[in-house]
Amino acid sequence: MNIQIFGTKKSFDTKKAQRYFKERRIKFQFIDLREKEMSKGELQSVMRAVGGLDQDTVALITHLAESQKFDKLLENQQILREPIVRNGKQATVGYEPDTWKTWE
Repeated sequence: MNIQIFGTKKSFDTKKAQRYFKERRIKFQFIDLREKEMSKGELQSVMRAVGGLDQDTVALITHLAESQKFDKLLENQQILREPIVRNGKQATVGYEPDTWKTWE
């Protein structure tokens, strides 16, 4: 497993995700989105894995042209739901321990 957790240090769900993997002695890499944002390729990979955007994010960018939505997300990653957890080509958005169990 190659687990990456994208989030912020103050996010309660990000802390819960880190605790989940620590308790199972699964190594992970934490990336603080306030210090280093996701690259264009990473964001595209996550969106493919989870099937697009969650409803809250869609509501925030509803009035943008389709061609502008991805670029606006790339520029404003603070609006993304946390944590974003990646395991290779698999990904989750939010606290999803039931999905993570299938990765073990």
